[in-house]
This record gives sequence, C-alpha cells and structure tokens, in this order.
Amino acid sequence: MSDVQQTTNQPSATQPKLTKKERHSAILRYMAMGVNNFNYETQQGPSVVWAFSKVLRKIYPDDDEYVAALDNHFKYFNTTTAMAGMILGATLAMEERDGIKSKDAVQALKTSLMGPFAGVGDTIIWILLPTIMGSIAGYMALQGNPLGAIIWILVDILLFWVRIKLFDIGYDSGVKLVTTMANQLSAFTEAASVMGITVVGTLIATVVKVYTPLQFQFGKVKLAMQTGILDKIMPALLPALVAWMVYKLLGSKKWTPNRVIVLILAIALVGSFFGILGIEPTK
Repeated sequence: MSDVQQTTNQPSATQPKLTKKERHSAILRYMAMGVNNFNYETQQGPSVVWAFSKVLRKIYPDDDEYVAALDNHFKYFNTTTAMAGMILGATLAMEERDGIKSKDAVQALKTSLMGPFAGVGDTIIWILLPTIMGSIAGYMALQGNPLGAIIWILVDILLFWVRIKLFDIGYDSGVKLVTTMANQLSAFTEAASVMGITVVGTLIATVVKVYTPLQFQFGKVKLAMQTGILDKIMPALLPALVAWMVYKLLGSKKWTPNRVIVLILAIALVGSFFGILGIEPTK
C-alpha cells in the first residue's frame, strides 16, 4: 500500500473520537448523579468524574493521561445541574480535540462559567419556573383539575430535553473553540483563569460572612471596628483574610479539609463567646 493510501486511511487529527451516543451517555450519567456524589470539599466534582469516566477512557488510552484527566475533574465544581451540561459539553470537546494539553484550559473554563451559569440557572430553574408552574398547578388542584400535575410532568420532560440540548450546544461551542481559536488557546486560558479568579473573589465577598461587633472607644468617642475602620480600609476585609487563611492551610500537608472546618467552627465559637465575633445586624 502506498504512503498516500495509508495517510488517507488514517483518522484525521480533528476527527471526533466519541460518537453522539457516547457523549449523550456521559451527560445522562451526570444528570443521574449530579448531586448524589456531592461533598463539601469539591461538591459536584466526583459526579463529573463518574459521568466522564467512560468517555475519558476512550480519549486517553494512556493510563497516566487518563488519571491526570480524572484528577483534574475531581477539582471543585458546582453550578445549577440543569445548566452544567453546556459547560461540560464544551470541556469534553476541548479534551477530545486537544487531549491532556487542554487540562488547564478545561479547569479555567469550568471555574469561570460555573458561577454565572449558576446565577442564571437558579433564577430560572429554582425560582421563576416553580413559582409560575406551582401557582398554576396549585390553582388547578384546588379546582379538582388533574391537569396541573400533568403540566408539571410535561415540564420535566421538556427540561430533560433542554439539558441534553444544552450539552450539545456546549460541545459544538467547544469544538469551534479548539478548531478556529487553536492558536489563541493560551490567551483564552489566561482570560478564563482571570475570570474564574474574579468569580471566586466575588463569592468570597458575598458568601463568606465575618463580622466583629468590637468598638474602639477613646473618651466619649466611639468608633465601630467593622464599619468605622475595617470597611474603610477594604470592604469584606475579614472574609478575605479568612479565605486566605483557609487557602494557606489547605496548601499544607498537615491540614485536611475536615480539620480546617473544625478550626473555623472553633474560632467562631470562641470569638462569639468573648464578643470578638458576632452576627451582622440587619440594615
């Protein structure tokens, strides 16, 4: 056989390794276990690993690369499960096309998008949709009409289809990313990393709550330590310091996540007992 014939018969470098059935099997596995493998360290990370374990085995026949890819997906990931398909579809396409060298880009994309997608998903899936559909179904139930329950079932079926469709959209977007922007992939990775750090920083300032009721008093002058001093230096300074402390502790081999949780609880209890820490008053 000539060299030309051999080259023709070999699969293209950009030819997909996964079939549509295999890709859909992955998102179905995630839909089944999205929050069933949830933990307080990496949250949905184990669910992503379980969902992708089979397709990643096909992408990475080399054992070392396969383990490295699984370890990468074991990292922290948490978003509205209905919206996760778009993110996971894009990351799967990136790994399918670029292999293990896309590992950093995959993690950066997941970190940068999980927060914004959670905001959209929580608003639509967990607030807007149940409020509207619950009101309609509840009213129909009071009238003795079973159509409300039937509508709920139809909505669930529709959401099932939407989640698979979002996964396909994400996969197609990921394919375009690694084919049309292959030369700019490093720049994209850096941009996604910056966005991910921004998202994490925003979460620290809005989710982590640390408040001190201490007051500085000199004569008749009183100045609240929190609002008068700390917030003037930097808003959310105490949450940032706590997050920095946790980050440094987790980087040490002597500290496990469980030990850090116990330490935080101990600090909170001791600080509350001595009046150093407290609950922020409602405005």
